[in-house]
Amino acid sequence: MVIGKHLIEEAAARVGSRVRLTPTIEIEPGAFDNDAPITLKLELLQHTGSFKPRGAFNRVLASVVPDSGVIAASGGNHGAAVAYAARVLGHRAEIYVPEPTPALKLKRLAQYGADVVAVGASYAEAFTASQQRAEQSGALAVHAYDQEEVVAGQGTVGRELERQAPDLDTVFVAVGGGGLIGGIAAWYARRARVLGVEPESCPTLARALDAGRPVDVAVSGLAADSLGARRIGDIAFSIAQRYVERVILVSDEEILAAQRLLWDRVRVLAEPGGAAALAGMLSGRHGARAGERVGVVVCGGNVDPSGFRPTYD
Repeated sequence: MVIGKHLIEEAAARVGSRVRLTPTIEIEPGAFDNDAPITLKLELLQHTGSFKPRGAFNRVLASVVPDSGVIAASGGNHGAAVAYAARVLGHRAEIYVPEPTPALKLKRLAQYGADVVAVGASYAEAFTASQQRAEQSGALAVHAYDQEEVVAGQGTVGRELERQAPDLDTVFVAVGGGGLIGGIAAWYARRARVLGVEPESCPTLARALDAGRPVDVAVSGLAADSLGARRIGDIAFSIAQRYVERVILVSDEEILAAQRLLWDRVRVLAEPGGAAALAGMLSGRHGARAGERVGVVVCGGNVDPSGFRPTYD
C-alpha cells in the first residue's frame, strides 16, 4: 500500500484529539543570523516530548490489541509514545531499549507505566529482542518507523504544518529511521520541497539513496539516541526516492550550535535530534532561493536541562 494523502487524512481522523495540534512560531529574519524568515513547527510540545505519539496512536487504534498488549523497541522517544498511547487506551506496554538509553528517557517510560527491558548496545539489538518477545507473547508490535500506520500517523505533522503555514517553499526534517520524513514527504508530494537532515555519524537515508536501496550504517554521535537507526525503513525509502529532494549531513558541532540558538534566541529547549533540522537549514548547504519561505520541524525536546550548556548573547 502506498502512503498518500488519503491515509494521512484517515490517520488524522482516527487519532483525533488524542494528539496535540502543536503550534508554529514565525521567526523574524536575522534571529538565527540568516536573512530568511523561518516557521518553526514546535512538535517537541507534543505529548511525551516528540512527534512519536501520532504514529503510535494510529497503529494501536487501527489494530486489534490482544490481552498481552503492545510491544516496541526504541531509543527512548518511540517507547515513551507507545507507553503513553497504551496507557491512554488501556493496554499493557512492554518496551525494549538499548542499554545506553539516557536516564531521562528511561524515567519517562516508567512514568507511563511500561514494563521496560534494557538489552544490547544499539536499537537494532533491542529490536531483535522485542521481535522474539512478540512471537512468544503475541503482543501487537508497534514499529518505531517502518509500518504503514506509523508513517501515516507521522504524516499528520505535515498536514498540520501546511494548514498553519500554507505558503512554505521548503521544509527541513530530521531523519532517523525515516517515519517522520516519510510521512511529511508523502503529505506534501512535492507541493513543497522536503529536505532531510541527518548527522554525519548517522547517515542512514543518505547512504541508502547513494546505494539505491536501504543499507546498514554505523551510527554514533550526539543525536544517536533519537536519530540512530542503523537502516532506513523500507516505506520511508520508497517515499524519499519520489518526494525528498536531498539529504543534508551535519556535524555534531552544527547540531549543538542549532540547539543553543534555539534556546538562546527563542527559549526553545530541543534535544540534539530535535535541533538537527535547524542545523541543516543553517548549514547553507541546501541551495537557498531568493524569497524562500522555510519551515523547520523541531521534532523532540527530551533533553535533561541539567546537562545542557547554553551560550548567551
